[in-house]
Amino acid sequence: MSSARNTKLQITDTTLRDAHQSLIATRMKTEDMLPLARAMDKAGFFSVEAWGGATFDSCIRFLNEDPWERLRSLKEELKHTPIQMLLRGQNLVGYRHYSDDVVDRFIDLSHKNGVDIFRIFDALNDIRNMERSMTRVRETGAHLQGTIAFTTSPVHSIKGFIELARDLYNRDCDSICIKDMAGLVMPEMARELITGIKDEMDVMVDLHSHSTSGIASMSYQAAIEAGVDILDTAMSPFALGTSQPPTESTVASVQGTPRDTGIDLLTLREIRNECVRIRT
Repeated sequence: MSSARNTKLQITDTTLRDAHQSLIATRMKTEDMLPLARAMDKAGFFSVEAWGGATFDSCIRFLNEDPWERLRSLKEELKHTPIQMLLRGQNLVGYRHYSDDVVDRFIDLSHKNGVDIFRIFDALNDIRNMERSMTRVRETGAHLQGTIAFTTSPVHSIKGFIELARDLYNRDCDSICIKDMAGLVMPEMARELITGIKDEMDVMVDLHSHSTSGIASMSYQAAIEAGVDILDTAMSPFALGTSQPPTESTVASVQGTPRDTGIDLLTLREIRNECVRIRT
């Protein structure tokens, strides 16, 4: 753990996917994304989440856009930064289970057209609904990020989540995401869960939360202290509220420490200016 607390903190920026899905109903257009992606490619992010989730549906249903063309166009701009997508296991980017051959073909084409990192989850943490897609991602050679859907209830526990992380680790996931989609993870919970995973497994851990409850930034600080490898953030014009904590303040908070991201705040200002242009 001591070494984990002294390693560079990585940032996954969600502005092109979860941030605008959370704040403006997934309505950011491809034409607005491209100059933003061009600026983001200079930052040195671990990845940019730019596809999957509701973006596929929204492209077709509301924006009259081709999601595949969006992916290819983004890949042209993100030459040095991996593109990450959110995949709902056997549901892919839809709202029902799809057959195995459809799952295989979708993942093959997603990787071919630009997806480098697949974050795969099942809302009920049923790994059976994730196994086929995880297997196919491994076969493509892409980065496989297994996901824990975090929540709190009488039947959920830190111990249970660590056991789930072990199951994902044993399926050769390259990294594990703690996906707190409701902003429920408290600082001490984040600290305990990340410490438990890092103590038992040699795997990168990503914490994804939302600012809905106002707790996320404090939980991120606890995660940093516990040795989390990656944090999901969004550029400030698309941050907070039901989105993620801001990229800029997260980067600034660790500058000059052993966890310094190495990301230049002046570069982030350029990205922020593009975000302001889109929001206005």
